[in-house]
Amino acid sequence: MRIVSGIQPTGNLHLGNYLGAIRNWVAMQDDAAAQGAECFFFLADLHAISVAHKPAELAANTREMVAALVACGVDPAKSVLFNQTQVPAHAELQWLLNGTARMGWLSRMTQFKDKAGKNRDSVSVALFTYPVLMAADVLLYQATHVPVGDDQKQHLELARDLATKFNLDFCPEDQPLFTLPEPIIPPTAARIMSLRDGTSKMSKSDPSDMSRINLTDDADTIMGKIKKAKSDADALPSEVEGLEGRAEARNLVGMYAAMSGQSMAEILGEFGGKGFGAFKPALGELLVEKLAPINERFIALRQDRDALDATLRAGAAKAREAAAPTLAAAYDALGLVR
Repeated sequence: MRIVSGIQPTGNLHLGNYLGAIRNWVAMQDDAAAQGAECFFFLADLHAISVAHKPAELAANTREMVAALVACGVDPAKSVLFNQTQVPAHAELQWLLNGTARMGWLSRMTQFKDKAGKNRDSVSVALFTYPVLMAADVLLYQATHVPVGDDQKQHLELARDLATKFNLDFCPEDQPLFTLPEPIIPPTAARIMSLRDGTSKMSKSDPSDMSRINLTDDADTIMGKIKKAKSDADALPSEVEGLEGRAEARNLVGMYAAMSGQSMAEILGEFGGKGFGAFKPALGELLVEKLAPINERFIALRQDRDALDATLRAGAAKAREAAAPTLAAAYDALGLVR
């Protein structure tokens, strides 16, 4: 069993990243040894250049992301933690897979349609071929399982389609090259929405910093954001069904549930009938308590640039070694002389 997952180094990690992905990465790595599994977690800096970016910010964000991941509990001694750039095999395999990918497949990718909007002719080719690089990211390591959210299922399906077509076109029937990765949808993964709009995901790209809880926010900032978070005038219901149609209320209660480990029903059993004037301070205090150790460790780690670079180099060396056999076999299967 080999688990592979990545995250773009585009600004600070926020609560949605932590509860939706990073906390589960930590749980996976801690379970890996008992299951005989390996975990490869990478910073998708090559993906980050598919849209407009500032080079200096990307470099700084990459190092800060390493610090944030380690602060959250990702352990470079237990997992392979690296950035794509230091493993050229990612870009090489993407090019080899471009010959197998089809324009129609990529044109149907929902995220491309959303990000390109009406001005498709003006977006980068990298944004269009983004899913092929995602496929290379996981196929390169013969990943058996990939943690995915709802918005990534289509990309994993494409990776499986690419692997299947490549195996059929270029490999002996009894010796397929690529493993078909299976999705992991962690039962504890939480979908955290914006503090300003309960129908939109919490996002690093939202122009309003008040829309998210950053893992770098201090206690006063967290409390201030929660108190100003969008809610409604009604008291909290005593049962979960009462949250129907109340997106902001459901989001805040769900946030409390994810951080406390309680069910939403248990929380409403405690706060049902009370207004947000009572609930928001309790939620803010819970977030401050749980995030304070992460914030403290992050501040210490981010100051040691040499240590962060060393962490990435060590992880990249392991990743390059793991990737080499698959990349070599892909070249050979295509009849390329090296």
